[in-house]
Amino acid sequence: MQSLIGTGVALITPFKADFSIDIDALKRIVNFSIDGGIEYLVVLGTTAENATLSQEEKELVIQTVIEVNAGRLPLVLGVGGNNTLEVVAELKTRDLSSFVAILSVSPYYNRPTQEGIYQHFKAVSEASPIPVILYNVPGRTASNVLPGTVIRLANDFENIVAIKEAAGDMVQAMQLLKNKPKDFLVISGDDMIALPIVLAGGAGVISVIGQGFPKEFSEMIRLGLNRKVDDAYKSQYLLSDCIDMIFEQGNPAGIKEVFKILGIAENVVRLPLVTVDESLSNRLSVFVKNIDKNT
Repeated sequence: MQSLIGTGVALITPFKADFSIDIDALKRIVNFSIDGGIEYLVVLGTTAENATLSQEEKELVIQTVIEVNAGRLPLVLGVGGNNTLEVVAELKTRDLSSFVAILSVSPYYNRPTQEGIYQHFKAVSEASPIPVILYNVPGRTASNVLPGTVIRLANDFENIVAIKEAAGDMVQAMQLLKNKPKDFLVISGDDMIALPIVLAGGAGVISVIGQGFPKEFSEMIRLGLNRKVDDAYKSQYLLSDCIDMIFEQGNPAGIKEVFKILGIAENVVRLPLVTVDESLSNRLSVFVKNIDKNT
């Protein structure tokens, strides 16, 4: 799918001081990402703190992003969970007409076998009226979707078109790239190794840092896709310290602090997450204020 090549960003859900959703800030973030040159938006991924959102709040986020995007960029919706029947029910009842694909995380906590993961995504594929992006993030799910399972799913189900690969394992990513069907997309889910994955044949990234620095990060990915390796790595090394920092004390607390420094949104997260400490805030502030001098 051409619409999934390049940089997508996993949008945060900004909150006000009273922990309600800050709709105006969400609109600013969407416009900031679009104006910065990213290729598509991911709504209600794990970075959106969707585990702490009510159903009504999720609907509010979805409709807000659809309205402010106004058809400018492709949209992907996060629809996943560890209750297969519940995920299937949502796919069968939700209006997905505004989205080009769903992003569906491998079941967390249950720790299914590879066959269980296969059967889960078989059910998701059969229920989804639009293309499916698998999401492998073992650090959060406690189970790894192995390359053999991914390739099996990609070969067996035409609407499983891509994987967001966030195992942080370059060897595993290369196994996927080597053995995948021709049109199946391997999308990095790890900002730090997004460029190496692109250079090895990946399609791009679904990024966290990309919404805070959309111009710089999306240009890095485009340089990688165009095989302008030296220029791409200049951008990689410019951003690498900040990539480490935004995940140092948890996601999305780090990227929310970037938005606070930029004056786009407050850094408010819902428990059990907490905001970054003063030391990290100060270091992020120095980086944000100096980035223009280094580009």
